[in-house]
Amino acid sequence: MKPIWIVDDDQSIRFVLEKALLRENLRTRSFTNPKDVIAALEDANDEEAPQILVSDIRMPGGSGLDLLEKVKAKHPGLPVIIMTAFSDLDSAVSAFQGGAFEYLPKPFDLPKAVELIRRAVEESQREEVSEERMAAAPEMLGQASAMQDVFRAIGRLSQSNVTVMITGESGSGKELVARALHKHSPRTNGPFVAINTAAIPKDLLESELFGHERGAFTGAQTMRRGRFEQADGGTLFLDEIGDMPFDLQTRLLRVLSDGHFYRVGGHSAVKANVRVIAATHQNLEQRVKDGAFREDLFHRLNVIRLRLPALRERREDIAMLTRHFLHISAQQLGVEAKRISDAALAWLGVFAFPGNVRQLENICHWLTVMAPAQMIEPKDLPPEIAVIASATTDRAAPNTTPPVHDPASELTSLVSAPSASGPHPAHDSQAHTSSDRGSDMSPAQGLLPDAAVPARCAIGQLTAGVSWELGLEAEAVILLAAGRHDVWDELTRRFESRLIQTALANTKGRRIEAAQRLGIGRNTITRKIQELGLQ
Repeated sequence: MKPIWIVDDDQSIRFVLEKALLRENLRTRSFTNPKDVIAALEDANDEEAPQILVSDIRMPGGSGLDLLEKVKAKHPGLPVIIMTAFSDLDSAVSAFQGGAFEYLPKPFDLPKAVELIRRAVEESQREEVSEERMAAAPEMLGQASAMQDVFRAIGRLSQSNVTVMITGESGSGKELVARALHKHSPRTNGPFVAINTAAIPKDLLESELFGHERGAFTGAQTMRRGRFEQADGGTLFLDEIGDMPFDLQTRLLRVLSDGHFYRVGGHSAVKANVRVIAATHQNLEQRVKDGAFREDLFHRLNVIRLRLPALRERREDIAMLTRHFLHISAQQLGVEAKRISDAALAWLGVFAFPGNVRQLENICHWLTVMAPAQMIEPKDLPPEIAVIASATTDRAAPNTTPPVHDPASELTSLVSAPSASGPHPAHDSQAHTSSDRGSDMSPAQGLLPDAAVPARCAIGQLTAGVSWELGLEAEAVILLAAGRHDVWDELTRRFESRLIQTALANTKGRRIEAAQRLGIGRNTITRKIQELGLQ
């Protein structure tokens, strides 16, 4: 780990801190004046650069506050702890205004000083991980027109500090958009701080956002900077803003109005130069009507609104995203990246993805670990997808017109029939449950295309979010991939056959009544029965 740099002209202070930190397995490097520190910073490589800088405030040959200013100009992410024997208000204020991590008055309790340094090290390491992730993350992927609209909006906002509200379903990538807005803004060199307001208990959220003074409440042994102070000069991303407690909304409105706030237990206003980006999956207009969200705060946040499309609205991006996530997963696990067949991609392409991009990413992690071969086929997909893929793949080949039969009995036989491509473990366990329920199914379920029927039977309901329209789309994808040139006629014939069979089953074979329920003429149903071979 990188060393802790100690700057103090008092040899006894340096000695005591060096020995205490050595017992904590923390390396140190000591200096007697700021001039030597500046020179060492210019020559230090990554290994020898400081993890934390602990500096006295008054030394011969320079001031600790001047050193703080110079260090922050070149190394804004480096935590600096200021020590001083002159515990006056001006020194403390100057230290924090200059960006100090903490202010340590002398004489200090050694265990508390070590604890403070350890806390600064932990925060520094978190910042390093966050920066590495941000630097390693690729630009947002998306060729769909809906995503291109998002990219254009980010481009237009690149020179602006305006407040932005991002809306979209959970897992659609709202934080990724917020990071892109920060990266391509005038604040790109400042910090990006994210907080999920729904994930923090109400009693702790106020302190998390605005910080607290020492002794503000039980357990507050030291002053703590909140996320607004941490994001000073940069961007604060408030995720799930719709879940923020009502009383805290008032405090947030005050900060957005004049840029000032008070720490919990504090009496002095703190100014924050922060750009706020908020996000929610909820309908804030409805929350306002319900009295759960302040209308004035809504209008303050809703300056520019970006709607992020769900993954099912940008299906043309699924193949590209899948290959990207498979590559990332392989890198993380240190294995060779797996490839995915066009047939498997076709099935991912018609899956509804209720969890959006996050769900696709998780599926790719699952496939990297669980798929047995380097080439991922439909049978290798997770159960909620593979059960649909297997059933529809069995029907990809041309088939003859089915004879007249009861749709409910066909549903049962569809579930009971084994897959032509071989049984899938997930299919077997779910198929038995579904076939047990086959006799309870309503004949109206016969309206589902063949592709969607096994999905409903095997899963029990469309937990994957697949509607009969998507089932129809799935059939089309498979038939087109098979090189068929009669897809229109084939699917139309199947649809009409199933529709007429279901109507006849409901009317116990009475054609006139079936035609009336379908809204077609008696001659039409007779002709269709003959054309489709349903005699």
